[in-house]
Amino acid sequence: MASTIFHAPPCTAATPSVKPVPLTCQNYVGLKPSTASVNSSRFNCRRLTTTTVNSQGVFVVKASETVKKLGLSDAECEAAVVAGKIPEAPPVPPKPAAPAGTPLVPALPLTRRPRRNRRSPALRESFQETHLSPANFVYPLFIHEGEEDTPIGAMPGCYRLGWRHGLVKEVAKARDVGVNSIVLFPKVPDAVKSPAGDEAYNENGLVPCTIRLLKDKYPDLVIYTDVALDPYSSDGHDGIVREDGVIMNDETVHQLCKQAVAQDRAGADVVSPSDMMDGRLGEYSMIKAGGVLNMIDEERVMMESLMCLRRAGADIILTYFALQAATCLCDEKR
Repeated sequence: MASTIFHAPPCTAATPSVKPVPLTCQNYVGLKPSTASVNSSRFNCRRLTTTTVNSQGVFVVKASETVKKLGLSDAECEAAVVAGKIPEAPPVPPKPAAPAGTPLVPALPLTRRPRRNRRSPALRESFQETHLSPANFVYPLFIHEGEEDTPIGAMPGCYRLGWRHGLVKEVAKARDVGVNSIVLFPKVPDAVKSPAGDEAYNENGLVPCTIRLLKDKYPDLVIYTDVALDPYSSDGHDGIVREDGVIMNDETVHQLCKQAVAQDRAGADVVSPSDMMDGRLGEYSMIKAGGVLNMIDEERVMMESLMCLRRAGADIILTYFALQAATCLCDEKR
């Protein structure tokens, strides 16, 4: 939009005030003083009135499309403003007619009509309130003491990774697509399991050693750990189980505290208690099964399920889809 400059007459004893200049707001917008010493100005629909102006009295007025269509130069626009010769606003275009047969109904009593914010891709991008990015994901990784990566039958696409090699390669793949947060889930040998899960806080155990290895190779990697006794309990339970089948809550909490301290000392960034024993969500397996059976578009359902969590307010999403979803998001940007 072109700019034009006009100079108000200087304020003197003979001219204590400036005569109002007619100004049509449809034709000239963005009025602002260009000097800090201008004390006040008023701009309304029809007139510009300057109550106090310094000796320079400079204002900048942006010419609208109506003025520009006349082919006027900046100097001519300035002269027109000073002389009060302002072009009239263009006529308001007629309201588009509705197609034949459209019913006549009263307007809905809507206080908000957001459809106008969805008229174009640029507007939709400007007004969308929720974004999904690889930085939102925490990638769960299953580890064991072996060297081979073994698939997990009930969770397609997931493997128990050898902590020395397979894990490091998988972390590198995740970082390549922008996922720099992981959570570790161990599978330890049955020989080290016990009813009280003492292996959980062994500082030379599988998880602490893995944390130290990853922090040495990727110092900026964010590592979450799982605080729970079930990987270390000979009963396979999250808590210590008494002979009569009752969970010993306070004794379990004592063990979990020692486990969290051991993980922290090894270098974990976030310790994640997951021992509530209140059931687990099976959405990952459900979506995978639906995709295999061609009942759903796996990628679209996956992305929508993650977006639902973001819309609900989640900043961080711990998901087995982390690598797959991050890859999709990176492909969309290319």
